Amino acid sequence: MVRRIACILIFWMTAFNLFAQELNCNFVVNAQQTGNENVQVFKTLEKQLSEFVNNTRWTNKSFEVLERIDCSMVVNILDYSSDAFQASIQVQSARPVYNSSYSSSVYNFNDKDFNFNYLEYQNLNFNTQQFESNLISVIAFHVYMILAMDADTFALNGGQKYYEQARDIANYSQRGNSIGWEPPSGGDQTRRVLIDNVLSNSYSEFRKVLYDYHRLGLDLMAANPKEAKTAISDAIMNFKNLHKRRPNSFLVRTFFDAKADEITDIFSSGPKVKISDLVSTLNKVAPIHSKKWQKIKF
Repeated sequence: MVRRIACILIFWMTAFNLFAQELNCNFVVNAQQTGNENVQVFKTLEKQLSEFVNNTRWTNKSFEVLERIDCSMVVNILDYSSDAFQASIQVQSARPVYNSSYSSSVYNFNDKDFNFNYLEYQNLNFNTQQFESNLISVIAFHVYMILAMDADTFALNGGQKYYEQARDIANYSQRGNSIGWEPPSGGDQTRRVLIDNVLSNSYSEFRKVLYDYHRLGLDLMAANPKEAKTAISDAIMNFKNLHKRRPNSFLVRTFFDAKADEITDIFSSGPKVKISDLVSTLNKVAPIHSKKWQKIKF
């Protein structure tokens, strides 16, 4: 009887581990710029944040191990004094492409506004309703952006509830007076601008592009490359109307920060499709990558 109960407990503990967490995140704390990268506090911070991101259950959805979202977070410590840290964080995520071994970059954000306080071994607790610390808020915000954009690539507007949670985090974190949460002013490229734009009707094409590009394009690539490339081209063309309303928007730049190399590769090999209009659109909506667009073969 005791052995049976033990087996049942082991089964449920194993099942929880297999179906609980959503992310497979490679977390790095890089303190080279401080000149003291071997200080123990940085190693402790890295370990604690890695466990926090990977072991927290962020949603009520069950994820199998193979369904976990591959992502990375690299915290670059610029300076520190006592428990005060000045840093930036580079966040990236990718999603698998159907019937292939390829993973496509989805979220790529360089968050330069990441100052926080941290005492070694302090508890890291996330509350969906209230501000705990800027360290927790920034990490949690990016977790929900990863979840939201990933969901948007599998179902049209599928990430809505995760975007709303990211917005809630931005709203209550604004009260902490840390940079990056304040209402946007001209030219800002902050977390606040990012989430406000994603949820604004003025940028509705962005989320449609996420879905069309991945689900109607990339996921068909193995079965029908020509049809898939045409669908990807059509998806990108949706940015034309957005560009007319919001030229050189920050949100569109985040898309091409993740996708520029991939788009160049897609349209530089394989079956040919009509791409003259595509290249023209790319040069208009993402001129910063014009050298890459020049590599696309007609």
